[in-house]
Amino acid sequence: MKHSFIISDTHFGHTNICKFLREDGTPLRPWNDVDQMNEDMIERWNAKVGPNDLIYHLGDVVINRKFLHIMGRLNGRKVLIKGNHDHFELNEYLPYFDDIRAYHVLDKHIMCHIPVHPGSKGRFKANIHGHTHANVVTDKGRPDPWYIPVSVEHTNYEPIAFDEIRRV
Repeated sequence: MKHSFIISDTHFGHTNICKFLREDGTPLRPWNDVDQMNEDMIERWNAKVGPNDLIYHLGDVVINRKFLHIMGRLNGRKVLIKGNHDHFELNEYLPYFDDIRAYHVLDKHIMCHIPVHPGSKGRFKANIHGHTHANVVTDKGRPDPWYIPVSVEHTNYEPIAFDEIRRV
């Protein structure tokens, strides 16, 4: 049976992301070495996603184009929703992605890299997004449940099934 998965902000090959800190001063990612981060996230991805599953990557795939080849090691049919760091030529992404988009709507859930403006809340059930890493979108100081963050820091550094996060 084919499943749909979502992930964002893998930042494969981004050495400095292993040095970034959360607001509380703890490491953003649990690795000191980017190669180990890459290999662990590849292993986690392939443990969940089968070859025929569909996976939406909500942007910031890699920082350096020399790491794009990692996408060829990952299971699934991939759709790229471009993020702010996905700035290479489209033909560089096409060997690894079945489609490339700015956003996608699935079952009235809008998927994009950067969270959409709250004025769009009436048009969709929820906003599935990346970009914020360990942070969440808030409303009056509290997490806003309409926004569903899927940066790897929120998904145990692995894809998450759409059925696990969809709003009914």
